[in-house]
Amino acid sequence: MNVLIVDDEPLAREHLSDVLRKLGGYTLLEPGASHGEEALSLIENLKPDVVLLDIRLPGLDGLQVAAKLCERELPPSVVFCVAPDEFSLQALQESGVSYVIKPATAEALGAALKDAHRPNRVQLAALTRPAAQTGSGPRSHISARTRKGIELIPIDQVIYFIADHKYVTLRHEGGEVLLDEPLKALEDEFGERFVRIHRNALVARDRIERLQRTPLGHFQLFLRGLNGDALIVSRRHVAGVRKMMQQL
Repeated sequence: MNVLIVDDEPLAREHLSDVLRKLGGYTLLEPGASHGEEALSLIENLKPDVVLLDIRLPGLDGLQVAAKLCERELPPSVVFCVAPDEFSLQALQESGVSYVIKPATAEALGAALKDAHRPNRVQLAALTRPAAQTGSGPRSHISARTRKGIELIPIDQVIYFIADHKYVTLRHEGGEVLLDEPLKALEDEFGERFVRIHRNALVARDRIERLQRTPLGHFQLFLRGLNGDALIVSRRHVAGVRKMMQQL
């Protein structure tokens, strides 16, 4: 089988290469990929049978890369290379994905390669749930059902959440998706990263650029990533937003 290694750390790629050579029976596609976009390009060109895929990658991370592979007709099998503090072992086992814990031993990698298969979106979404994270902290990704299936959005790419009737619109760097989750639940989970500016709106604290009063006396909040568009801040939340901005 042809194997492609995807990891942003050269030492990690070197370690996996050494272990793979010791196992024998596998062809290593050199030099491997160091980020998600490069991985997708190499997968398209080299057609590996298996991808050893790190979860933490710059740009598109491992879960997003795998989700995009799910859209292809003949995607490669994937073995996730997981840091010990990323997911609970129970969550990894229950999700059904193929994985090894870093640094991988020859025995563990050999077993994972024999078990390697193409992950599906349901398995990937399972790894984004709070219980999957070691320590049960907030999710690292939000999973949303779209026409393509399940889309995974890293929480650090989210610009805002806006509630409208029974759905919540999530705006992120690549567009918008609809969530079937209450805004209050999102605030409870991600309150350290987001601030409420209206009864129906949460915005990412690190996206805030400026608060501006309009000639009519309303307050607008400008956010990085919205290309000049602004959101209205309700009067009851202006003082809280100002106080928070002073602490940024």
